[in-house]
Amino acid sequence: MPSPRGGADVVVVLAAGQGTRMRSPLPKVLHELCGRPLLGYVIDQALSLDPRRVVVVVGHGADDVRAYLEGLGLGERLAVVVQEERLGTGHAVQCALPEVGEATGRVVVLYGDMPLMTAASLRELCDSQEGAGMALFTALPLDPRGFGRVLRDPETDAFVRIVEEKDATPAERDVEEVNVGVYAFPGPGLLEYAPRLSSDNAQGEYYLTDVVSAFVRDGRPVVPVVLEDEQEAIGINTLAHLAEAREVVQWRILEEHLAAGVRIEDPATTYVDWGVTIGAGTRILPCTVIRGGVAIAEDCEVGPFSHLRTGTVLERGAKVGNFTETKKARLGAGSKASHLTYVGDAVIGARTNIGAGTVFANYDGVAKHETTVGDDAFVGSGTILVGPARVGDGATTGAGAVVTGGKSVPPGETWIGVPAKPHTRRTQT
Repeated sequence: MPSPRGGADVVVVLAAGQGTRMRSPLPKVLHELCGRPLLGYVIDQALSLDPRRVVVVVGHGADDVRAYLEGLGLGERLAVVVQEERLGTGHAVQCALPEVGEATGRVVVLYGDMPLMTAASLRELCDSQEGAGMALFTALPLDPRGFGRVLRDPETDAFVRIVEEKDATPAERDVEEVNVGVYAFPGPGLLEYAPRLSSDNAQGEYYLTDVVSAFVRDGRPVVPVVLEDEQEAIGINTLAHLAEAREVVQWRILEEHLAAGVRIEDPATTYVDWGVTIGAGTRILPCTVIRGGVAIAEDCEVGPFSHLRTGTVLERGAKVGNFTETKKARLGAGSKASHLTYVGDAVIGARTNIGAGTVFANYDGVAKHETTVGDDAFVGSGTILVGPARVGDGATTGAGAVVTGGKSVPPGETWIGVPAKPHTRRTQT
């Protein structure tokens, strides 16, 4: 059954690389970009084509990569195959063929270390592949940095072949157009040519580009699609590449929030991970870091110099200010932690004020403990709340108070001192 326009029958993701230039034992595709593994972005790319199946080829750190993929909950739609020996991109596709099955529609090949490709570009690639022909992405980067060069007929401008940089002549290396390595094949054509690949070359590898050459040799159309945005072609091979890609992904994330009505005063100094939710009307001030797994409601204020870590929830109108860090903490509607405060493993009610210099001491060296603060409470400056502890509705702690673990400040009472005790007002005779 032919693939619909802009879609694919099967998507093959090549994710077996070790990434030795990353200088890390972590599999390359599991390195995080804005709080999410590289591979997660590529799986989204694959799913944007609405395929019947996604086949991921893994190798280095296969167990870890498989565990991540299984956690995505794609069920039987996802297949994982192991490339025991890394013998090139063509060999990786050969490993995937049993799971590709008798594909009669379009087969798209993606890479687990190319997180910047957009769904719109991939749909354009698929729309360019018709019938027995194939399509491939090319780009015109300022720095080719190891890409294969795309050679065209000087008279007709038709695609001729791809030459790998290490095999190219000096004249061929001067060619500006490069092969990105992302392809849309007709399923039958890929199943016909991929098993025939040979490793008879200087590297002893199976090149997927040889499949492209087979299409040309047999007179089948090969359509080069030039990426309008060369940033989409960025592949992650070093930590420098990862940092380069982060700038692109971060701006995309911030653009989505800006379009949704979030006021980000200085995007250049604002860092928001993937998967963060922020309500309209919220104001994000400069030098703020918001990690994945944070949920911020409408009309809140965060920053400047705030750090919101995973598990933080701000309800409507809450405020986290200067040099305040939160972790696994919920601030109720209208509550404030404005200055120099650490709020960890805490549940804070509505309209409560957390004074400057307050510390929620949540870790005893072995385990984390939660502290709760009720509605309309006032936690004085410099208070230390040693979890587990509780401050009731409308209660107050004096400046510098230490509420020790297991203690509970009853609703409406005021506790002061070290350790904190109920404050009894003396009556004047």
